[in-house]
Amino acid sequence: MVTMIFSNYLRYLAPLLAGTVILLPTATWAGSCCGGGSSAALMVPKYAHAVADLSFDAEFYDGFWNQKGNYTADPPGSDLRQYRLNLGLGYRFATDWQASLTLPYLWNDNTYSGLSTQTSGLGDLTASLWYDLFDDHTPWRVRSVQDLTPSVQLGLSLMLPTGYSPYDKVESSFDVTGRGFYRLDGNLLIEKTLHPWDLLLAASYGSYFERSINREYGKYVEPYRKQLGNRTSASLSLSYSFVLDARGDMLTPSASYAYLKEDDDSFNGVNNPGSGFRKQSLGGCLTFSGTDQDWSVRASWNHAIREDGWGKNFPTTDIFSAGVRYVFR
Repeated sequence: MVTMIFSNYLRYLAPLLAGTVILLPTATWAGSCCGGGSSAALMVPKYAHAVADLSFDAEFYDGFWNQKGNYTADPPGSDLRQYRLNLGLGYRFATDWQASLTLPYLWNDNTYSGLSTQTSGLGDLTASLWYDLFDDHTPWRVRSVQDLTPSVQLGLSLMLPTGYSPYDKVESSFDVTGRGFYRLDGNLLIEKTLHPWDLLLAASYGSYFERSINREYGKYVEPYRKQLGNRTSASLSLSYSFVLDARGDMLTPSASYAYLKEDDDSFNGVNNPGSGFRKQSLGGCLTFSGTDQDWSVRASWNHAIREDGWGKNFPTTDIFSAGVRYVFR
């Protein structure tokens, strides 16, 4: 009985232990100093040439949503954790064009039904290209219709399978640090700042490349072709910036909502019903930025609601993050 429960839980856990960073609105990824953003977007401000970001995430698992969307608690004594060190680099190579790379390193530390495992490795690398379609002039007071125009950025990102996936030499989903597939995403960022308020909408739609598989969790199997389901993600964040002193130091709290959905996967072109997943979460972030806004530090929390209907086929987690960003002018 314990073995069956453990096997079922691995299916729910695999997508989240795969090293893919979920869409989390945080002030670090935005084009402005106080906006939100997406995991696929390390945005370089218009006035700068480059940006570097380093962050650390601690993710704690507590139950999961089953196929019917009902919340299910873990067995007593379970302790599931993942830690991530994320490095992001962005470069603006033209007035309206920029590119970025993000790469996580993961540590898995899990105890479940008496089984304990500790593994680590690179996650999946994401490369992004962005175009600034419209600029936001961020006025302090609305004087014309033009002042209401938001910034709009369009992007493409490619996720490369640089992490350990279920199709490599691993023993279980607890060892996984990557999805094992290439994925191409179309991204959209819409942000409007009316000092001191900032509102940001981030959306993304991605498709995985089909691949051939002949190994699962270290064991060779009869070759087949597999494609993961299309992925949809969106987030909405609202922030307010407090000017702390005459020098211009700012403290910016923000609140966010995030939605993530992945359709059913397929084997040899045949749909696999019930394999997709869905997740909704709420978050908060606190960012401090210096006078020139070149340096900023932040702390954030993302919480999956442990109630029926807020997700499906997915673990419920709390993610605590801390990070620092530096902008190169």
